[in-house]
Amino acid sequence: MRHLRLFVTVADELHFSRAAERLGMAQPPLSQAIRRLERDLGAELFDRSQRGVRLSAAGAALLEEAHDLLAREERLRALARRAGDGALGTLRAGVPPDTTAAVLSALLAACAEHAPGLTVDLQEVSTEEQVRLLASGGLDAGLVHHPVDATDLRLGPEVSLDLGVVLPRTSPLARLPEVSLGELSGHDLVLFPRAHAPGWYDRVLDVCRAGGFVPGRLRHASNPEFLLALVTAGHGVAFDQGPVARKEPRVAWRPLAGRPLTLRISGAWPAGRGAHPAARRFADLAADVLARDHTATRARPPEGTPRPWSVVYG
Repeated sequence: MRHLRLFVTVADELHFSRAAERLGMAQPPLSQAIRRLERDLGAELFDRSQRGVRLSAAGAALLEEAHDLLAREERLRALARRAGDGALGTLRAGVPPDTTAAVLSALLAACAEHAPGLTVDLQEVSTEEQVRLLASGGLDAGLVHHPVDATDLRLGPEVSLDLGVVLPRTSPLARLPEVSLGELSGHDLVLFPRAHAPGWYDRVLDVCRAGGFVPGRLRHASNPEFLLALVTAGHGVAFDQGPVARKEPRVAWRPLAGRPLTLRISGAWPAGRGAHPAARRFADLAADVLARDHTATRARPPEGTPRPWSVVYG
């Protein structure tokens, strides 16, 4: 390809000295390179005479193809650069099972906007399993709940999400604008299985005990729909950001007084040199999507909050 570029420059100038000057090289090496190309092709590319330099029939035929080959080479180089920057290919990313449809949709849309050529393969995976898959090469990136063992991971921006309590709508506590942990005393607690995120699971129970809430019984639900079903049936209360609870009219969501439970989440990817080039960008986009979703959720008043009177003038 280098020899083709030299040939095209000489063909454009039809003058070896001017071509050498344009290329920033001496004329003898340029002439030698063209001779070498002619030997490789088995054809004279230029008619050289005292009157000057002209393209031969073979040279004229090659020139048309050379322009096309060089343009294709540039496209290949650009393609390789985009792939190296993480703009192409497939990114295998894990997300926690409790990630809402709104967050997933917004995250995929953000990835499509910033890297249209990148395919994002989202997989529903717990934090503990994500850590294992990131270490073994089964995932390129993920969203993990803290605290987490990040020894072999790089972590993106951290987002803090305040949790409230999900109650049966018939519960007297559902009439309150907010609920303290101590007021939940005597209730069972519906929680995700500890194997999903051991650090966060233990943190939730520590905060509950410190706030005066020792669950009578722990029940576990991996699926948000099952969690809502248990709360609806009166088998306990649960903690959530709010969107999940709004799917079910038979439950109510209320903020926790003092905001004692804050879920910390961030993107993660392997710390090694072979990390996917799009992993860091995925973590940044995920943090932005989560933060915007949480801001919108907090701005929405809980169901049952009295609304201002509407005044109609006749």
